[in-house]
Amino acid sequence: MPEQSLYERLGGVFAIAAVVDHFSDAVVKNPIVGQQSKNAALREWHTKNLDRLPGLKFMRTLWVCNVAGGPFQYRATEPGSTVLGLEEAHRKFHISPEEFDEVAAELGRTLDIVGVPRPEKDEVLAAFAAHKGEVTEGYLVTTGT
Repeated sequence: MPEQSLYERLGGVFAIAAVVDHFSDAVVKNPIVGQQSKNAALREWHTKNLDRLPGLKFMRTLWVCNVAGGPFQYRATEPGSTVLGLEEAHRKFHISPEEFDEVAAELGRTLDIVGVPRPEKDEVLAAFAAHKGEVTEGYLVTTGT
C-alpha cells in the first residue's frame, strides 16, 4: 500500500480548512503579529482589512492543500518569482524573521489544539518554514540584512 500524502494524513480539505480558520483568527489576535503588533503594516491589516479575511483563509487553505500534496492548486494573487509567489503578497508588510517565527509558533499552537500528530505537525511546520525567505524579503531588503 502506498504511503499516504500529508494532505491525506491531515484529513483532507475540510480538516485543513478548520485548521486554517482557527489559525487565521489566532493570528489576528496575536499581540506580536496581529491587531496590537508593533509592525504598523501588520497592525493595520489586522484592524482595517478584516473584510478580506475570509478570502485569505480560502487562499491559505488552498496553499496548505497544495504543499501537502492534495488535489488543489494554489496560484498567488500577486505572482512573484517563486512558484508560490509569497514574496509579493508579503513584501509590503515588512515581516521580520522574528514575526515570521511568531506566526509559525501560532501555527504550531493551532496544530496542537486540533490534535495533529507530531510527524504531521513537523511536516506542516517545515513546509511553512521553507518559505521564510520569501515572506521576510520585504523586511530584509528594507533593513539591508
